[in-house]
Amino acid sequence: MVAQRKKIISFLSLGVSVFLLVGCSSTSKSSNKVKNIGITQIVEHPALDSARKGFIAALEENGLKDKDNINIDFQNAQGDLPTTQSIAQKFVSEKKDLIFAISTPSAQAAFNATKDIPIVITAVTDPQKAELVKSKDNPDTNVTGTSDYVPIDNQFQLIKDLIPNAKNIGFIYNTSETNSQNQLDEAKSVASKFGFTIKPVGVTSTNDVPSALDGLLSKVDVLYTPTDNLIASSMPIISKKAIDHKIPVIGAEKAHVDSGALATKGIDYYKLGHETGLMAVKVLNGQSPKNMPIKTLDNLDIVVNEATAKALGITIPDKLKGNIKTVGGN
Repeated sequence: MVAQRKKIISFLSLGVSVFLLVGCSSTSKSSNKVKNIGITQIVEHPALDSARKGFIAALEENGLKDKDNINIDFQNAQGDLPTTQSIAQKFVSEKKDLIFAISTPSAQAAFNATKDIPIVITAVTDPQKAELVKSKDNPDTNVTGTSDYVPIDNQFQLIKDLIPNAKNIGFIYNTSETNSQNQLDEAKSVASKFGFTIKPVGVTSTNDVPSALDGLLSKVDVLYTPTDNLIASSMPIISKKAIDHKIPVIGAEKAHVDSGALATKGIDYYKLGHETGLMAVKVLNGQSPKNMPIKTLDNLDIVVNEATAKALGITIPDKLKGNIKTVGGN
């Protein structure tokens, strides 16, 4: 009888040990689950590409490496809005663990496709007006991330500093982008404070840009280019046309200046994407997007294209010289 009890106890002990081992193995396996991240980007151009690179760098700095403990699926919509929707639906059907949406159209498509999968966004000027979040401080949806919003006052003051006699400011934008309309509204609302008159022209494709500029550049002293994906993709054309007409271009971002605009006072999109990546790490570790405020970058850089300044005969004022970064020099 005693021997039989010993056998039963031994058997039960063995069972408990096996259960604990299996349980530990299962827990370990779960905690080491490879995360699947979908990246959706409306189009490839320098600013958005920099944001994507910064995002991936932030993940890697926190031990999350593609093809190791995460899988990154990057999809580019090539500027086509229906394709953004197809990409979003693909990510949802594949049950991605997180979606990184670069640009307003990509973010809106992702949000329309899922209210469950966490979405982190970047290069979205106003997430609240884009109806992605309830408010910037308290998203209360499955969306969080960063905004590329920079008060247009900064750019208008730069115009005053570089082209003091400017009065008529051209504004070229894509009529299909909510972001761009919001920026145009803001430009109109603050223009009088600087003594400016805004002369907008809308386009719907890159093919529209040359003819739109031909009609606009003879009527303005300066051309302003907003954070707009179509405009960003068209900057080489815009810059050349403007220089030919001896009209300075003030861009909303550094990538515009890299492509020939005269200057900007804006943000670094690599840093913006990096900040978004740090937020994504928190989300992947279990933090809810609904409680994570939308972030912006406070540090703004003045960037001047030296070659463009020379071609336009514009001298950089002494008060700016110690505070600028330059591109396009020989």
